[in-house]
Amino acid sequence: MIVLFLVLCMVDALLSQLAYKVQEERDHGTFVGNIAEDLGLDITKLSSRRFQSAPNSRSPYLELNLENGVLYVREKIDRELICKQSPSCLLHLEVFLENPLEFFRVEIEVLDINDNAPTFPESEMQVEISESATLGTRFPLESASDLDVGNNSLRSYEMTTNSFFTLDVQTQGDGNKFAELVLKKPLDREQQALHRYVLTASDGGIPQRTGTALLTIKVLDSNDNVPVFEQPVYTVSMPENSPPGTLVIQLNATDQDEGQNGEVVYSFSSHNSPRVREIFSIDPRSGRMEVAGELDYEESNMYQVYVQAKDLGPNAVPAHCKVMVKVLDLNDNAPDISFSTVKESVSEGAPPGTVVALFSVTDKDSEENGQIHCEILGEVPFRLKLSYKNYYTIVTDGVLDRELVPSYTVTVLARDRGSPPLSSTKSIQVQVADVNDNAPRFSQAVYNVYVTENNVPGAYISAVSATDKDDEENSQVSYHILECDIQGMSVFTYVSINSENGYLYALRTFDYEQLKDFSFMVEARDGGSPPLASNATVNIVIVDQNDNAPSIIAPHGRNGTAKELLPRTAEPGYLFLRVVAVDLDEGENARLTYSILRGNDMSLFRMDWRTGELRTARKITSKRDPHRPFELVVEVRDHGQPPLSSTGLIQVEIVDGTVEKLNENRRSSRSNDTALDLTLILIIALGSVSFIFLLAMIVLAIRCQKEKKLNIYSCLASDCCVCCCSCCSRQARARKKKLSKSDIMLVQSSNVPSATQVPVEESGSFGSHHHNQNYCYQVCLTPESAKTDLMFLKPCSPSRSTDTEHNPCGAIVTGYADQQPDIISNGSILSSENKHQRTELSYLVDRPRRVNRGRSVLQLYRRV
Repeated sequence: MIVLFLVLCMVDALLSQLAYKVQEERDHGTFVGNIAEDLGLDITKLSSRRFQSAPNSRSPYLELNLENGVLYVREKIDRELICKQSPSCLLHLEVFLENPLEFFRVEIEVLDINDNAPTFPESEMQVEISESATLGTRFPLESASDLDVGNNSLRSYEMTTNSFFTLDVQTQGDGNKFAELVLKKPLDREQQALHRYVLTASDGGIPQRTGTALLTIKVLDSNDNVPVFEQPVYTVSMPENSPPGTLVIQLNATDQDEGQNGEVVYSFSSHNSPRVREIFSIDPRSGRMEVAGELDYEESNMYQVYVQAKDLGPNAVPAHCKVMVKVLDLNDNAPDISFSTVKESVSEGAPPGTVVALFSVTDKDSEENGQIHCEILGEVPFRLKLSYKNYYTIVTDGVLDRELVPSYTVTVLARDRGSPPLSSTKSIQVQVADVNDNAPRFSQAVYNVYVTENNVPGAYISAVSATDKDDEENSQVSYHILECDIQGMSVFTYVSINSENGYLYALRTFDYEQLKDFSFMVEARDGGSPPLASNATVNIVIVDQNDNAPSIIAPHGRNGTAKELLPRTAEPGYLFLRVVAVDLDEGENARLTYSILRGNDMSLFRMDWRTGELRTARKITSKRDPHRPFELVVEVRDHGQPPLSSTGLIQVEIVDGTVEKLNENRRSSRSNDTALDLTLILIIALGSVSFIFLLAMIVLAIRCQKEKKLNIYSCLASDCCVCCCSCCSRQARARKKKLSKSDIMLVQSSNVPSATQVPVEESGSFGSHHHNQNYCYQVCLTPESAKTDLMFLKPCSPSRSTDTEHNPCGAIVTGYADQQPDIISNGSILSSENKHQRTELSYLVDRPRRVNRGRSVLQLYRRV
């Protein structure tokens, strides 16, 4: 029900007010009024609009039917109990409706009925009157009291008709009436010492009620002088809360008689109410009037005290005076704060002016002491708004941000304008309800994730994390990978993400040699409505693993064995072979070290561990059997962890003479074998007669073929370089002269069949890995290369291998060619048959690049 008061705080309009009257002592269920009908409200909508009364204004005497708006008596109302003798007795009821909010104040006046008769304090009153009392002397009588008010209160006094006394009714300042007995005929104690009359008090109600008392008048002997007060009426002012014993007034009455007839005593007159006797006291001898009880301005601001003074002589006649005590208000009541309703929470997106709570303030003091000023303490985004009289609403006064302050303690201070002022405070707790105004934020904008290749599919690789400052569903973050392509395939085939915790998983095994890195976007989305999202970039970096062993690509051999020729006359340091290996890994995993594993027992050879150059360490002895080759096991090891290696077997044959002469002998032997085969065919065809003729023709044909080839390559000098012309013109002298670097050239042969191609494959090399690419080279060599200088080869494409403009003189070019190159040595063209016998090559290969990046691998082989 209190929550429904939230909307009430939006009220800016003035409140309406109804007034009803009901007599006291009415039975339960007595109809008072129909609030809904009198306000013109639709009775059928009272329930939906939550018609109800304010909690702080409810009364146990009245009941409001919330269904039809009828106000009726709940229990009998005793006006005298509620309002005592106040002229006006009002009950207040505050009702309101929601949606839209309407607030009404209902005032119910309780009407007095004449249910109380006047009563005297005592059923019998005695009055003593001296017989010497002069005519017209007045004798106050005890007043009757009537709890009713207005016309139903005490109106008149009457007494039994007699000839000695009359009754004079007086009206006090507060409207109360009292009777005085007036002597109209001299008394004579000797004739009649005692008079009895009936005193009747009547009210003004209909029907009229009365109260009676027996008045007994005793005639005393005369005391000629009575005490006299200085003035008949005294007026004093006393601050409330004056402590007991505080002097109110010092009374003084004088009597001209002597002795006991002149000795005066003071007392309160019988006209005073019991409450006056509780609050004040008087000293009988001194006449000092003091405070005896509690003076409270809020109870009464004025007291009339009647004092009488009587001497001690016989037949004493009392004198009377009236003391008017005016009570001054003090600021002794702090303001009281009462909250009618408090909103449980307010949205952080609520606009300024949104109602949070409704409260009222009251102060029992009067004037400035009861004037109240309210404010909110502290720096909070709320302010007070006066709704109606002493009703205030607390409304928002700025932008709320739950992420900065999730709740506020709003303290209301109410201070009166008294001196010194009094104040009171009351606090409420206001929770700030969350709205989805914060997007998730990643812990970092870019995540660099390093994943070692050959990972297990489905394994955890990393995690992204985003936080949302909002609350509950608005802070629940889910993660999603945004669609993109990686090498033509969806990113969802590479990685996945756990939508709840942001854990990333690899969906496939990564291969550094195929994919080095890739990137994708991760979106973090909250559960708000509408949802908010943010993105972060994830860079997956594949870390190379030593998963590729080195592969020996030169020298070329069969079945893992390469054969090399070494002249017996080779000097120490003679370079007769370079081992070239490649490793598809990178970094330390591809840094290679060359060594001779076995077969170098005599320490005849030494190998450069960095370049793979194999040289003679000392001269070969003449006693070495040339038919027993050296078998060297060469190992190539990378620097990975753990390291991988490959081995190859090199058979080194010791030959006499130079390599050039050995190659010429081999070509001659092969030519003789070929001639022998042709002769046998001719013998079978033509017979033994033609054998010598055919043999001569064959020898002649072979010589002519050599000269033809020489002429052909001399003519191709323009296709190779300018230096080739001088090389062709000085063929004879070049045979005896050691070639320099400028004598080496590369010639592309278009007549060599494809069968003479030299494919470099790992299946025919020393290594254990495979390369399915062919490398063809064209080189000009020196016939005697005891200390041959190594030359670097430059890769070129097949389209550029025949371009004379891009092949300057002296450059050695290698490319991916499908034809076997011819070799020029000292101006002579070496046939494909004799190249194995007379040519000695040196090799250098650049470190291989990734096959999938199209990087060329340069290879140098020993033999064609």
